[in-house]
Amino acid sequence: MIRTDPAQFVKSAGKKADFIRDDRPLVVFAGKSNVGKSSVINCLLGRKNLAWVGSAPGKTTNINYFLVGSAVWFADLPGYGYAKVSMDERERWGRLMEDFFAESERIALGIHVLDGRHEPTALDRQMAGLFAGCGCPFVAVANKWDKLKKSEMEPNLARIRQTLALSEDTLLVPFSAEKGTGRQELLGAISARVM
Repeated sequence: MIRTDPAQFVKSAGKKADFIRDDRPLVVFAGKSNVGKSSVINCLLGRKNLAWVGSAPGKTTNINYFLVGSAVWFADLPGYGYAKVSMDERERWGRLMEDFFAESERIALGIHVLDGRHEPTALDRQMAGLFAGCGCPFVAVANKWDKLKKSEMEPNLARIRQTLALSEDTLLVPFSAEKGTGRQELLGAISARVM
């Protein structure tokens, strides 16, 4: 299993020249602005506040790099789909993502964080398509799983898989950053790609 300690924030990259490029594997976290990417990262690392959990969506505007166990990079991508940012800022995010995914051969694994309570949005479908289109292996994570009733769980997983057109071999992990549900399964999937 991947070693999650020590883990530290290293840098925030707002442009291509600032991307970290070395021989350590890169695990990339993507998702909507309010989906809880930072909470998922903190849960995986067993830390409360390493990745910033904003009081309002749209706070992660750069790519934040964390060095995990001195051997693996976690990259937290800017959240997508938040309306209360300027058009210029949205365009900057778009260019940043284009530049980042142009180097997709560096990505060991993508972690696509979704809100497990709702049907994936058009932007969620675009992100899944971006991972699939550039050949990046990725795991879909249905976060906020603790907020669902038992009767909603299986239908919601089926709906996510269908809406995103996930292949049968794409792992879909029910996850609760609050309760720790899915933590071991997701760490196992990361370990399988980076060790």
